[in-house]
Amino acid sequence: MERQVAIVGAGISGLLACKYTLSKGFHPVVFDSQSSVGGVWTQTLETTRLQTPKSVYQFSDFPWPSSVTDDFPTQHDVFDYVKAYAQHFDLLKHIKFNTKVAGIEYEGPPDEEMRSWSLWGGTGEPFSSKGKWKVIVEDLESLSTEIYLVDFVIICVGRFSGLPNIPEFPPNKGPEAFRGKVIHSMDYAAMDNEKAAEFIKGKRVIVVGFQKSALDIAMECTVANGVENPCTVFYRTAHWNVPDYLPWGFQLGYMYFNRFSELMVHKPGEGLLLGLLATILAPLRWSYSKFVESDIKRKLRLAKHGMVPTHSFLHDISSCLISTVPEKFYDKVEEGKIKLKKAPSFSFCHNGVLVEGETTPVEADVVIMATGFKGEKKLRDIFVSQTFQDYIAGSPDAAIPLYRECIQPHIPQLAVIGFSESVSNLYTSEIRCRWLAELLDGTFKLPSIKEMEKDVTKWDEYLKRYSGEYYRRKCIGALHVWYNDQLCKDMGWNPRRKKGFFAELFEPYGPLDYVPSSAAS
Repeated sequence: MERQVAIVGAGISGLLACKYTLSKGFHPVVFDSQSSVGGVWTQTLETTRLQTPKSVYQFSDFPWPSSVTDDFPTQHDVFDYVKAYAQHFDLLKHIKFNTKVAGIEYEGPPDEEMRSWSLWGGTGEPFSSKGKWKVIVEDLESLSTEIYLVDFVIICVGRFSGLPNIPEFPPNKGPEAFRGKVIHSMDYAAMDNEKAAEFIKGKRVIVVGFQKSALDIAMECTVANGVENPCTVFYRTAHWNVPDYLPWGFQLGYMYFNRFSELMVHKPGEGLLLGLLATILAPLRWSYSKFVESDIKRKLRLAKHGMVPTHSFLHDISSCLISTVPEKFYDKVEEGKIKLKKAPSFSFCHNGVLVEGETTPVEADVVIMATGFKGEKKLRDIFVSQTFQDYIAGSPDAAIPLYRECIQPHIPQLAVIGFSESVSNLYTSEIRCRWLAELLDGTFKLPSIKEMEKDVTKWDEYLKRYSGEYYRRKCIGALHVWYNDQLCKDMGWNPRRKKGFFAELFEPYGPLDYVPSSAAS
């Protein structure tokens, strides 16, 4: 019997999930509300480039075309690359575009029985004769609704699109009090290049935020307005955004993306020896951070602009808060085309924005909120069942509880791919999809619910230790190799992917270390 698998989202993770479930003989159907594959890359700023070098942002079995020579390709290059991947592996015929998943509902045993399970799904198996998922789908063109019954659901909605995060304000101090226009960066990115330029031309613009979208929008404002109408960037916290991946000419990958770098970090389930080693190497870990920080401060002249963060580089990379600074960004600051303003809290008034503690507002015509998205709410709201909504949300003081960052132990026949972050989300999503395909194919079984919950708790402790207040981002950026090792062991692969002791210890790991041809050993 052919197993039906519903995949929500046709971004990077959705395409990978489709490809790898197909490879195991399953029948996937992918739903996406957009008219094209690509997820976040379907609506990206004209000037946006890839955040990470393309060598770590590539499919393991589909290299970048030779025509793309930049280390940090443009958004057009990335979009074309993703589309080419879908066409090459003939995935488009499995995708239903312009279809929105309004909700998913599990039809199976009652809640009381499921609460008594000691194994995932009751038996530890990914499929069950007792349960199916009902996927409620809206056709955005015909406005009709259709219901699909499937054996398994893979949620690949991501956390950087769809539901904008707009800060809450006291009554009469929010956007309604402002005579100008307030939009989210998502709305700005949805404009074509000409419309976006016209929207900001000749305007006094405030951009709220200091991650990639905020920086790119500020740069576009400098092109449109110059010194006459400088763009003001409100930031809450300064971060170690990088000008490049070559601190003092040394590849960052050799400092943070290899096994040796991870020996300096306390890891979930590490054991006594590795724990002792991480403690002993703490001074070296500190010196690594200082080495990178000194290069960033020098290149970007952070001290001059009052932008030196108070936390370590390790903290930011462990929180996936490293953005690549657009070229000449701080030159524009020095030229007066961009103004940086620390604003932990602010409110709107008739003619602009008032920063807490100040009496004079920053006057503006347009405010663009580059304040991220409500990824957790978007994920939770997919479920019709309040019980499952509570399961996926977890505890208020813990990150969303996913075993191997994929499986909620109490929700049967379902996986989440692409929700937790890494330095290269494509690379991470691919190995997760391969792990999931092997799980669905019966290569291995999950441990008991209790064991999975223990593992989730250990990872949550790691996140709180190294990411601090940003632990809910579920970033595995500083433990990528260790995380991949767990997936490899589950699948029966040799986690040691390099040739030779020194290569294994010191060479950076990347997608090509996990090519399918060298998978099993």
